[in-house]
Amino acid sequence: MFIGYFTERPYQDPKSGYFGATGKPIMDLDVSNDIYDAQLGAHLYNRYLDEKIYAEEMGFDGLMLNEHHSTPFCMGGAMNVEASILARITQRAKIVLLGNIIPIWDDPLWLVEQLSMIDMISRGRLVSGWVRGTGRESVAHNVEPHYNWERFKEAHELIVKAWTTPGPFRWEGKHYQFRHVNPWVKPYQKPHPPIWLPGVVSRDSLMWAAEQRIPYIMLATEMEPTKQAFQLYHDTAAELGYESGPQNIGYLWKVHVDETEELAEATARKYVQGPSNPFLAGNEGTVNPALLSLPGLTSRRRVLPTQAVATQARGGNAGPGGVLGRPYEQQIEDYTIISGTPDSVIPKIRHVLETIRPGSIFFWDGDGAMTHDDAMRSLRLMGQEVLPAVREIADELELPGPFEVDPATGNPYVADPPVMIPTGDGYTNP
Repeated sequence: MFIGYFTERPYQDPKSGYFGATGKPIMDLDVSNDIYDAQLGAHLYNRYLDEKIYAEEMGFDGLMLNEHHSTPFCMGGAMNVEASILARITQRAKIVLLGNIIPIWDDPLWLVEQLSMIDMISRGRLVSGWVRGTGRESVAHNVEPHYNWERFKEAHELIVKAWTTPGPFRWEGKHYQFRHVNPWVKPYQKPHPPIWLPGVVSRDSLMWAAEQRIPYIMLATEMEPTKQAFQLYHDTAAELGYESGPQNIGYLWKVHVDETEELAEATARKYVQGPSNPFLAGNEGTVNPALLSLPGLTSRRRVLPTQAVATQARGGNAGPGGVLGRPYEQQIEDYTIISGTPDSVIPKIRHVLETIRPGSIFFWDGDGAMTHDDAMRSLRLMGQEVLPAVREIADELELPGPFEVDPATGNPYVADPPVMIPTGDGYTNP
């Protein structure tokens, strides 16, 4: 099993009025950056990097980053910059980008070069995920939403070709045209870094991932519709003539571990007390009607079972994305938030693994109104007690990760020989 760590990196400013249990709900693209405090931002960026370093020390296999724009709930507006820093200051963990919003950029070759450099600096630890983005990204970057899916697929094809085909060559597509494609940088991993796809709503995106034989990661959705969506992936794979398995699917959800049950509950409630976040159930904020149902962004008929229980702010149809669209207590009951001491958390994680059988999981922690101390306590207990137990459970349930079994072939990987790096005194294994 592959186990990763994630936080949305919220802009936590108690003075803003948008923070805390009584904070005002945020409407997407409706908060001016006039309230932004650069000194606070500097502190938070370094805090979140420190937490990622500690997550690696505690044994996490992957450090997940995401990207959103023009919103205080996610400070990762330039995720690849964060990934570049992690590539140099970490040693072992995969750097999992879920992901670059490829339809909104007019120059995919810019990503070809950036991601190749990250892969080289990290010596082959990059996992390069793509996303289609939400209405906020299309509006904020002035990209026509009805071309989103076409641009996504063409950008993917161009990036993969630029990574794998010697240049120079010419690219003349519908949305991208380049006279000279010959990036003077190549990824460390061959033929290219693994590509994963996260999602919630689009049936087309999930089926495309199955067609490409790449892992699909479901983001903070309820278990039963998630199980149904994963079955669609497996059924699509079977129709295409291959057998998918746990190595092809992954799941992100909120997990917080603490020293006592009382402290765990008090801290986990902070998930719904930070700046409003349409992806963080219980504190979704106020829906911006201008961003809902943008024409052509997602087919209204080709949606996943998870769409029916997503808030409107996430592209669902479950009614207005109110401040408490899904209360904390409901999330505890349906396992989309798990909190407690290691002894109480581990059986609950087991239940999730037994139900949806993912080969990759990501614990979403340190978010909302949680402090640095809250995050570090949880990471310490995860490393000491939770991660070892979860690995044993995964072995017992036969849940291989995508670095144990090839998602494209279903065959176990053969361990590569160590990479030897030249030094002044010979060679060393990093």
